[in-house]
Amino acid sequence: MHSTDHVPASSRADHWNAVIAQAYFPLDLTFRDAARFGGRLEHGTVGELSLSRLQTEAVQYERHRRHISRTTEEQYLITIPRQSPVEFSQSGREVRCDPGGFILERGDEPYRFSYGAANDLCVIKVAKPILSEKLRNPDRFCALVFNGREGIGSLFTTMAQQIQRQTAAEPATDPLAGTVLGRHLVELLALTLDRSSDVETGAGSSVREGHRRRAQSVILAQLSNPDLSPELVAERVGISKRYLHELFAEVNCTVSQFVREQRLRAARDLLQMPNPGPMSDIAYRFGFSDQAQFSRLFKAMFGQTPSSYRASQTP
Repeated sequence: MHSTDHVPASSRADHWNAVIAQAYFPLDLTFRDAARFGGRLEHGTVGELSLSRLQTEAVQYERHRRHISRTTEEQYLITIPRQSPVEFSQSGREVRCDPGGFILERGDEPYRFSYGAANDLCVIKVAKPILSEKLRNPDRFCALVFNGREGIGSLFTTMAQQIQRQTAAEPATDPLAGTVLGRHLVELLALTLDRSSDVETGAGSSVREGHRRRAQSVILAQLSNPDLSPELVAERVGISKRYLHELFAEVNCTVSQFVREQRLRAARDLLQMPNPGPMSDIAYRFGFSDQAQFSRLFKAMFGQTPSSYRASQTP
């Protein structure tokens, strides 16, 4: 937890710049009155996400090219304002987000973010590869305002704030529980954003997107089925195999590639659990012909062998 309460007035601007850079990434801050500025930040991690509660007086944050040139990993911020509106501009878009909504910000592109009155924000930081696992091309959702009051959006914002409060109250959260909660939060976010895209597309596109999502759901439910094939998926969805391949080609993927990637992710999730079992059993469970093939594909996707990954999960 960080606060300006006991920081000398002459040092508050530099202090808060450092706090923000540590919690999120480097930004230029402009204060209405730096000497009288007050801020409080509760910051913690849940699995592979970071969650924070940011309470400050009016301030403007700017991300510039000079900040991005030193970036090694692309990150998104998801901001949920709870007290007053925020203004955000990035990539030619300018939006105002009132309490009850939320916005997605790219950390690898310049932006300006501000609020003219005291605010209370819930902020999530997630690496681009993590969100991209659940959502095609997340960049297209940046600098748009999403409804956090109703439907899936309400579930997402409520869960984010509840987890943040719990993390602040009990920082030593069980790592396994944190991993599961973080994964569920990303899935809710992806579902919220994906549902919003249906509203913006035409009827034909929505139908195709619906078929693709049903096909993906069939695949996810059949990952342990050795007979999983495009023919089986097409039959379950009620479409032709050719149409199925067209649907996946639209998102720069093949059916086989999607199946393989989802099996590898399911295997990775299993390796995070206590006593996942012999590596050969995991390989066969998710449809790999042998342990060597599983190990090779796992390393190609995640940068380390299954054995190394399992070892890294051991407390």
